[in-house]
Amino acid sequence: MTALLQLDRVSVEIGGVQLLQDLSLSLERGQILGLVGESGSGKSLTALTALGLLPLIGGRVSAGTISFDGVDIATLGEKGRRALRGRRIGFVTQNPMTALDPVQKIGAQIDIVSRQHLGLDRRSARARTIDLMTQLRIPEAAAVAEAYPHQLSGGMKQRVVIAMALAGDPEMIVADEPTTALDVTVQAQIVQILANLVQKRNLGLMLITHDMGVVAQICDRVAVLYAGRLAEERSVGSVFAAPAHPYTSALINCIPQENMAAGSLTGIRGQVPSASDYPEGCRFHPRCAAADARCRSERPLPHQLQTDGVVACHHPFGGLA
Repeated sequence: MTALLQLDRVSVEIGGVQLLQDLSLSLERGQILGLVGESGSGKSLTALTALGLLPLIGGRVSAGTISFDGVDIATLGEKGRRALRGRRIGFVTQNPMTALDPVQKIGAQIDIVSRQHLGLDRRSARARTIDLMTQLRIPEAAAVAEAYPHQLSGGMKQRVVIAMALAGDPEMIVADEPTTALDVTVQAQIVQILANLVQKRNLGLMLITHDMGVVAQICDRVAVLYAGRLAEERSVGSVFAAPAHPYTSALINCIPQENMAAGSLTGIRGQVPSASDYPEGCRFHPRCAAADARCRSERPLPHQLQTDGVVACHHPFGGLA
């Protein structure tokens, strides 16, 4: 069966600097793929690559292929990519506070998507908008459609942004940190809404997040990115039961646990390196307690694990593999 989205050894450059290198990922219908990693790992850039938006930020795919439902996105002109975005691929942007036009009413901003991509007239588009808002648990949807963004809470704005992503009846949604600016209770509601949408509509969902707890809650598979490379890509159950890459293990150890003693939460020493100064060998080695001479000099290539998925590490599972 053809994957809905397939990235095959994709490298991306901006201004002559390579920011993603040899990235391979796939997403199936009805599946939630979580992209995790610290800021600067390449998560949002991966989303822009999948959406064909790199030219807008001066970027280009320098190697590899990106296909959606078997069609190479790189072979499409801008008109073809615009027809794909919104209609077949929906995008939930990172910050709901700034994603909406402050001088347009909520309903009009959702209406335009179904009018442009589905060819609906004004009345039909508004009926669809109100139906989507109701499905997303927005109370008094008709009244909210006549409101302006500043009149809504952060959680309501995020629901509106999701409604915009759904208005074109897409087959895939890319959600870039959709819960970042929301409180914990609202985060849980938004996460559950997204999970229900995947189940009911058989969508593919690429979920970009810093929250490993969210990944554990709703994702089917997880891809861990570090400094523009894939560190590990496996099923969620396998990753949390036995992380193969030291970076994945470190991210999981950063999750607060119930009844954790004060001061016992550990962080990851150091920081993600600048794209202009990536280290030789494994890019994580300056922060890895298990790094040896081979890690410092030789790049670990992603290789298939016997159990599930791939890992790019010279000593997976702490050298026990």
